[in-house]
Amino acid sequence: MRSLLFALCLLLLRFDPAAATTLIGHELRVRLDPASALIEAEDRLRLPPERTDWTLVLHTGLAPRVTSGQATLVPISTQGHLTAYRLSLRAPGEVGLAYRGVIRHALKETQEGLGRTAQSSVGTIAPDGVFLDGASGWYPRVPETLQILDLSVELPKGWAAVSQGTGTADPETGRAHWREAQPQEDLYLVAGRFAIYRRTAPGVSAEVYLRTPDPGLAERYLAATLRYLAFYSELIGPYPYAKFALVENLWESGYGMPSLTLLGPKVIRLPFILETSYPHEILHNWWGNGVYVDYGSGNWSEGLTHYLADYWLAERAGRVRELRCGILKDYADYIRQAQDLPLEQFTQRHSPATQAIGYGKGSILWHMLRRRLGDEPFLAGLRRFYAAHRFQIASYRDLERSFVETTGQDLGAFFEAWIKRPGAPQLALAEVRLESLDGTYRLSARIDQTQADPPFPLRIPIAIEFASGERLMQWVEGDTRTIEFELTLTQAPTHLALDPDCELFRTLAPGEWPATLSAILGAEDGLILIPAAAPEPLKSQYRALAEFWGATHPGWQVGEDDSLERLPPEPAVWLLGWENRYLSVFAEGDEGLALDAGARRLRLPEGTVDPEGDSLVLTRMHRGQPIAWLATRLPEALPALARKVPHYGRYSYLVFAGPQATNRIKGLWPPGESPLGHCLQPEGCAPQRPNAND
Repeated sequence: MRSLLFALCLLLLRFDPAAATTLIGHELRVRLDPASALIEAEDRLRLPPERTDWTLVLHTGLAPRVTSGQATLVPISTQGHLTAYRLSLRAPGEVGLAYRGVIRHALKETQEGLGRTAQSSVGTIAPDGVFLDGASGWYPRVPETLQILDLSVELPKGWAAVSQGTGTADPETGRAHWREAQPQEDLYLVAGRFAIYRRTAPGVSAEVYLRTPDPGLAERYLAATLRYLAFYSELIGPYPYAKFALVENLWESGYGMPSLTLLGPKVIRLPFILETSYPHEILHNWWGNGVYVDYGSGNWSEGLTHYLADYWLAERAGRVRELRCGILKDYADYIRQAQDLPLEQFTQRHSPATQAIGYGKGSILWHMLRRRLGDEPFLAGLRRFYAAHRFQIASYRDLERSFVETTGQDLGAFFEAWIKRPGAPQLALAEVRLESLDGTYRLSARIDQTQADPPFPLRIPIAIEFASGERLMQWVEGDTRTIEFELTLTQAPTHLALDPDCELFRTLAPGEWPATLSAILGAEDGLILIPAAAPEPLKSQYRALAEFWGATHPGWQVGEDDSLERLPPEPAVWLLGWENRYLSVFAEGDEGLALDAGARRLRLPEGTVDPEGDSLVLTRMHRGQPIAWLATRLPEALPALARKVPHYGRYSYLVFAGPQATNRIKGLWPPGESPLGHCLQPEGCAPQRPNAND
């Protein structure tokens, strides 16, 4: 899903989605010449009769003119690549506009954290493809309105154009025609030399547009498309469009648009995308492109989409605990006090920190509500919301109202705390007592919220374990700083734990989760040490990796290991190479790390690593300082490692095979003893270990 906020802010035209109830009809006839970046267009605008003055936004230099209807068009301001015009009507009715000019903007690379960059473009018509949305100004956009579309496109032979809605694209002639009569937040036009694949089911068409023909890949996406459309239609309500199309983009992207998604050429060929990012983009046609977001009160769609796609599918696969705890770990590692913000202020992701809030906290919000209401009432509330607001702009308040109307419960305090407040509760367990009473057992304890901020309303899961292996879950509710509880049990418990499965959005307690790469990747400042003793060309490639990572995060410095007499106690540190003089410091005092630096041997829970063909990444907390180590004997693997490693923040250790750095092992160290657990038997309790390969 893409927002027009950036473009409209450039014009100092405040876009208030809640006011966007006016419907504008566009009958667009467009000719594109990719070689010269030229667009020639005519738009027959159908404007509501109650107004005579309108503001239009177009790309600068398109020189629009009135071709039909009684109207005048005058430019009023220009900022950046956009120009605003005042359209004044002397009589109500349709107005025809014609315009012509060049739209071509280079890709812009933005930093998203250590070693992570993202590409984007405000719009381009180029020899290798076309990408146009409202931010590019390719059609006359009226701020604070919704659109309906009738679009005809003419391109050179061999080209095909895709937009939202229903229609056809014919590469033999270069002509395409797309129509969408449902109100749209924005209009899109994507084109390329596509190989087109289709498969139909009752009421919907699955389509794939590839820049390189690949029938096998297309068939996998077509089958997955129909499977997910059927699944979410049953879960939420009818799919709102006539088609869903996977379109291969010019650059690596993950855009969800009405009835299509625009994914990058490498992304679509990753084997796990069909089960992760792809259902997420499909679901955006319900949340974001089926019900629109009131950005002024917070982007609810990313968290809800993450919960019903990434989370829901992980739950069905039995690996959801790791996902939830990973979300809490991301929040702990990527969020600093100055970066935190409430969900009502999140609009879109532009860094790991904003992702930890908008996607992570946003998804756990819906999980907590689902636990509070129950599965069926939760889904019934979502169905009510979807049915009531389809193709309308909606807010968190509208979501709250739908759940209240469905369940009859007062949810005001819940939504107030979790949407309007930043931060997270921090829990502590105290005064645990176990008493034996004539064949029964009384277990009591106190739960404290220890954060400096006011207490949150909580429904806290409590896990009680018994010698038989049985596990009993109880829930304790409260919105005060201190919550006391007492339980009567029929058998002697052995262990008590607060929220052991990370069902609450909260600050993780020390020892609950092992050290992971996110502690390094989320650090504002750090030091990357190159091994001075490494042979060439390995040393040169280490330096290239270090400089690439350092360039994407200005707080990080790069140096050689022999430039220091000792490791500084802070900040975070990356050690590179088997030859690094501080590798022994990294390994010391950790009984679980079977690393022999001199012999270049490492044994992980999955077995011994081959130092000749494997590249290794390990992390740990050393006396409170996050340290990571990356080593390889393959210089040619380092460019791939530089790109890949920053995307594995939720893991403690990684092993990559061969020059292509193909990941073959990823895992977590065992956690320590959690202060939110309490052993109730003198013989002790074994700490719970996360699944190393989930």
